Amino acid sequence: MRNIKLTIEYDGTDYCGWQTQNATRTKSIQQVIEEALSKVFQKKIALIGSGRTDSGVHACNQTANFKTDSRLSQDRIRSALNSYLPKDIVIKRVREVDGDFHARFRVKSKIYRYSILNAPAPSPFNRRYSLFIPYPLDLEKMKKAATYLKGRHNFKSFHRAMGKQKNFVRTIKKLEIIQRDEVIFFEIEAEGFLYHMVRIIVGTLLEVGRGRFRPGYVKEILKQKNRNLAGPTLPGRGLCLMEVKY
Repeated sequence: MRNIKLTIEYDGTDYCGWQTQNATRTKSIQQVIEEALSKVFQKKIALIGSGRTDSGVHACNQTANFKTDSRLSQDRIRSALNSYLPKDIVIKRVREVDGDFHARFRVKSKIYRYSILNAPAPSPFNRRYSLFIPYPLDLEKMKKAATYLKGRHNFKSFHRAMGKQKNFVRTIKKLEIIQRDEVIFFEIEAEGFLYHMVRIIVGTLLEVGRGRFRPGYVKEILKQKNRNLAGPTLPGRGLCLMEVKY
């Protein structure tokens, strides 16, 4: 049995997220790719993703794997899948990996990017991939606040309560804020993320940037472990999964 790893790029605007959900009429990325796999291999194929992305969230390099006994070449699998997939989902790479590889359990870290268009007027070209913020933001204050979030902390304040989550400790390896013309990128790398963690962190840093929070207040938010103290959960459209590291 072959183990096939996919690298996937998608525009998540019109989907309920990565994972298949029975409670919604909107399709998931996983569901659409599994339907394409079933057409290519003429049987039902279970696809394992590196993790969830929420409704409206995009990916430049999502990874997933599946098992098959087919002898189709890697290039043929890629071209066949892309012929069945809609234009907002693309299989970038197909690679045969060792039998023990698991797209979720082998993950060492992930990098997400949140994009802000900080300009006087919105852009019709960026509206699906960034959050428009018309008011000035203090970049240096946001960078100062970001330093308090790096490292290993209890991020309960930056988590939307869902299910029976018990462990809120995560390690942020990198948190960079980069401005390129009118676009501000927040790049965060961590070993793992809590539900809505990135969107809440960026929402909190924006509160610092607009002067509602002082940079040092972020330390108090971490200490109190209270979601109500942090900033808003930003919309999914500005978030993109950039890389999954193994």
